[in-house]
Amino acid sequence: MAERGIVDADTIWELLAARAARSPHGPAVVDQRGARLSFGELCARAERVAAGLLEQGVTAGTVVAWQLPSCVDALLVSLALARLGAVQVPMISLYREREVGYLLDATGAELFVTPRVWRGFDYEAMAVSLVERGLRCRVLVADDGLPDGDPSSLPPPPADPEEIRWLYSTSGTTSNPKIVCHADAALLAGGVAFAKAIAPEAGDVATLAFPLAHIGGADQLVMTLRCGVPQVFIEVFMPDDVLPLLRAEQVTMFGGGTAHYQMLLDAQVAAGDVAILPTLRMMLGGGAPKPPAYYWRVKNELGARIFHGYGMTECPLVAMATASCSDEQHAETDGVPIDACEVRIADPSGGMAEPGADGEIEIRGPALFRGYLDPALTSDAFTADGWFRTGDRGRLRVDGHLVVTGRTKELIIRKGENLSPVEIEAVLAAHPKVAGVAVIGLPDVSRGERACAVIELSSDGDALTFEEMQQWCREAGLMTQKIPEQLEVVAALPRNSTAKVLKHELVARFGSREYA
Repeated sequence: MAERGIVDADTIWELLAARAARSPHGPAVVDQRGARLSFGELCARAERVAAGLLEQGVTAGTVVAWQLPSCVDALLVSLALARLGAVQVPMISLYREREVGYLLDATGAELFVTPRVWRGFDYEAMAVSLVERGLRCRVLVADDGLPDGDPSSLPPPPADPEEIRWLYSTSGTTSNPKIVCHADAALLAGGVAFAKAIAPEAGDVATLAFPLAHIGGADQLVMTLRCGVPQVFIEVFMPDDVLPLLRAEQVTMFGGGTAHYQMLLDAQVAAGDVAILPTLRMMLGGGAPKPPAYYWRVKNELGARIFHGYGMTECPLVAMATASCSDEQHAETDGVPIDACEVRIADPSGGMAEPGADGEIEIRGPALFRGYLDPALTSDAFTADGWFRTGDRGRLRVDGHLVVTGRTKELIIRKGENLSPVEIEAVLAAHPKVAGVAVIGLPDVSRGERACAVIELSSDGDALTFEEMQQWCREAGLMTQKIPEQLEVVAALPRNSTAKVLKHELVARFGSREYA
């Protein structure tokens, strides 16, 4: 474990205070803007921001939304709200007026913390427009400086780990986002399990390539505080811009997803024999399927191992690869269920699937959310005996490892036969011309649905023909029914902030095309 040792706590704030007391001078966080804080400085500065927010009327239970890129200021705002016991609503920066307005209204947010302009978008103007249209919410522009006050004015920190103090939201790609209620206890359970699985070593330095406002940001934060591992925050992951910083900070643990794996692999190919990240030993991923080919490429070309996991907004971590996993387990599975989350597989009849059989993944345990803000959604999401229906499909292997095979709604039903997009994607992802792939089901008069492969070509790859694609699938041993009957090539697959492919956009784009 990290040389600064393990600390434990019952709340997020208590965890920060314990870490700051144990290693006040240990490096905590660095961002692309040049901000750099030790754990002692992080704790002290967060207390000053908390005191400044208190002067503005933020107290225990006040609902505060924030939409900030992954930088030190975002971390300070979040930790300051944790110090006050406020209810915080983290929002990813991709959200725009529809999603932001809905979340501010539905949560009853009294304060909205936002940048002025970031990546060419005027967040302040959006916030002002929402207020002018009747939204009752004050706006605080973080670019003007975070609030600053006297920490001696602060009341005692919150002590109840089961109190709802975090309102995360699902991506809301096809409807309004679901608002997910979390307590510190659940975030700690997931984050501690994450830390135990990856087992940081002395000298490790981590980086966060996805939004801090995402539920995965909580896993990374808890790991950082528990183990004393410094974190390098990345606002936008563009390899040419980011790699010099990661090399300078000697990053050993890269937190991202499948799309980030590919970007680093492309950068390494372009660099030839010169290692782009010579200190890298571990890539930590989740949020999207990981074709097995990525594991072997990362190991062979980047000299690191992928530790892939499975979680969701409703549960920060369900399963995670561990240091004791074999290469085969790393490549072919999504890890083992964590101690704080039980997993079972339900068959279509509602009973339990046989070991190794595919079905819907159901979970329960202390890492699970405490319900949706809308009680009706909560009642629909749980079984009669208290298990959460994830909507994901998978199987538990005899070695205890979980394999996630896709979303229940993404299952392709071709002539009455169920096809798993993840299985087909894993085969196509291994093709040297393929940088990214999504397999979708499209309406088909004679088949019910047909499988369509949407391909993003590698940077140095030639065009992939339909015949090549089909031959590759046949040689990989896919049965004929699983070989895609349509091929589309795109410049870039549409993705959300966690690099998950937005398949509904592809269905809308290609589903109306004539097909013989």
